[in-house]
Amino acid sequence: MFQLAKPFYPLLLAAVKSDPETAHRQMLSLLTKIENSRHGSWGKLLIKQLESSFCLSDPRLQQKLWGLDFPNILGLAAGCDKDGTAAGIWSSLGFGLAELGAVTLHAQPGNPRPRMFRLPKDKAALNRMGANGLGAEVMAATLNETWQREGRKIPIGINLCKSKIASLEAAGEDYAGSFELLMDTADYFVVNVSSPNTPGLRTLQAGDQLKPILSSLQAVNKQNKPILIKIAPDLDWEGIKVIIDLALEYKLAGAIAANTTIKRENLKTKILPETGNPLTEEAGGISGLPVKERSTKIIRFIYKETQGKLPIIGVGGIFTAEDAWEKITAGASLLQVYTGWIYQGPWLAKDVLGGLITKLDEHKLKHISEAVGYENKI
Repeated sequence: MFQLAKPFYPLLLAAVKSDPETAHRQMLSLLTKIENSRHGSWGKLLIKQLESSFCLSDPRLQQKLWGLDFPNILGLAAGCDKDGTAAGIWSSLGFGLAELGAVTLHAQPGNPRPRMFRLPKDKAALNRMGANGLGAEVMAATLNETWQREGRKIPIGINLCKSKIASLEAAGEDYAGSFELLMDTADYFVVNVSSPNTPGLRTLQAGDQLKPILSSLQAVNKQNKPILIKIAPDLDWEGIKVIIDLALEYKLAGAIAANTTIKRENLKTKILPETGNPLTEEAGGISGLPVKERSTKIIRFIYKETQGKLPIIGVGGIFTAEDAWEKITAGASLLQVYTGWIYQGPWLAKDVLGGLITKLDEHKLKHISEAVGYENKI
């Protein structure tokens, strides 16, 4: 069915069966080569085959937010394409948006390896990457080159994280520095203060520490770019309410629910095979199925607290159309996947989108926007 697209799929399988980070780097390298060759005869043919195999287009799944047109509501989450090297190819894999990063102002190596693990019994991943990357200036150059070669076909977001060397007091300046370098290269930006893998980062979610960051970003936001905030699933409802109130106060465009969790409850994996240590002793955030229920609850909470006035991108544990539908009807206007895409393979986007069309038909809805917060309307 897709012989030309087949070569990179074993790399996705390898990410589950062997060294996930090496396999991930190989996958990104191959996708980047395909993207760079898209104007050659071989590249054109391969891109066409990818789109035929993995894309689904239907006007009922289009979304419009922040003046941006999303071809469909399913996007790639941050963490997959950290430096934006494959930015131009994600639309050919069925995504309606893609979020790059997390990126920091200063280049940094991240945490020591091994730092990425698959938990197949739990359909989950554990990562403690530590925001490794080449830095905002290099990403800006990479994206400028990509967009000169081929214009953006889907909205592109950039996830901004604090550099490890920046003090918590200097966080606002650090985030703003990245934003200024990258402002022209993307369509929306995300404030990441919820990763568990940068020391002290989650303390920035507190109101008094978050205010100067949001203030610094909006002060340099001369183009009125949409700025969202990504929320940790481990916050209590009071902590989430503080972030929602600040998002409204500083006129943020929306919220992303949710990041990875540091909780280890109800997991089938007890020992991490790569280290031989109990999972409870391993640092890092867990993504995938264990986050699904909590992220949906947070989406529902934000939607109800803001009466649907703060757009939400739902992420965490999406493997099927049913998973996606739960988040949409709870209040998510857009969705993102990463761990599910690794486990299910590149067919996931097409399968989920096709399933959402079926859901619309079942509920006699004409457009996906009618399903946003639907559970509160019936």
